[in-house]
Amino acid sequence: MNLKMLFEHIRVDTPLIAMIMVVIISAVGVIYSKHLSRNEFIQLQQLEKQRDLLNEEWGRLLLEQSTWGSPSRVEQQASRRLQMIVPKADMTVVIKP
Repeated sequence: MNLKMLFEHIRVDTPLIAMIMVVIISAVGVIYSKHLSRNEFIQLQQLEKQRDLLNEEWGRLLLEQSTWGSPSRVEQQASRRLQMIVPKADMTVVIKP
């Protein structure tokens, strides 16, 4: 008789045990999901910081390019390094077809 009561008691608690297990599994799933979400957010912040640094460097490079490529700088370097001069009117030859 004692064994029969034990089985009845286990059958009554089975739904309760199943519900507790489902709640525990669900809680672990929520914790894992939150962990993944935080890791992704940290990675997003790092990538945004890297993007901002690259944008700053791009701006500096554009400024440097405009400085080095200015017509006055090109003319100055051509005359200094290559000994080039701006042709005068008497040095210009016009060829007519």
